[in-house]
Amino acid sequence: MEPEELERYARHIVLREIGGAGQQKLRKARVLVVGAGGLGSPVLMYLAAAGVGVLGVVDDDEVSLSNLQRQVIHSTGNVGMPKVTSAIEAVARINPHVTIEPHQTRITIENAADIIANYDLVMDGSDNFITRYLINEVCVNLGKPLISAAMSQWEGQISLYDSANGGPCYACVFPERPADGLAPSCAEAGVMGALAGVMGSMMAGETIKYVTGAGEGLVGQMIIYDALYSESRKMRLAKSSTCKVCGKK
Repeated sequence: MEPEELERYARHIVLREIGGAGQQKLRKARVLVVGAGGLGSPVLMYLAAAGVGVLGVVDDDEVSLSNLQRQVIHSTGNVGMPKVTSAIEAVARINPHVTIEPHQTRITIENAADIIANYDLVMDGSDNFITRYLINEVCVNLGKPLISAAMSQWEGQISLYDSANGGPCYACVFPERPADGLAPSCAEAGVMGALAGVMGSMMAGETIKYVTGAGEGLVGQMIIYDALYSESRKMRLAKSSTCKVCGKK
């Protein structure tokens, strides 16, 4: 690393669980972030600051005024701009050593495998169940680890799904998508803005641990955080032998 990078990442390097070797792993990592919204914003900002070498970002939306209450990577001047473009500008300001690969598109059956195959780890910050189930299925098929989080109103959840290494996949835990009306979107139900920062920061932290090998990750575990009552719970998750996605893998 260059002297400027050594100074930039000094607070990581002095951590015995990361050190110089771990920082080099971050530098070589390729991480895909699906969604440059409430969850993707802090993920992109903190992973850029951490020195992840390549950040891919997938989003087909434009910045709107209603995004700005929680999507902190975007600014008022960027309203109407593609979120991918806005994110690129922000990452460049945070850390010029990070390469960002934009995918200004929606993840679909046709493109998901081609996009995901190019990355070591996938971060799912999408806002709908169709995309979540699709990302999970492709990650299982390609043997890619998936960190997925979700939030609504005052509550968020996060887990690391890694069926290639014996953990459950997303479909093991949520075998069927909720019936219409049972899981309303943030636009319908509302969301406390800072909750996105909490959950997105957790996603970034789990990524840093996974890449560097520090500590214990969330494979087979889920954290549920209730911001309204300042409570958090951790629950164990099991791989399902009857899972339609990973049960035979």
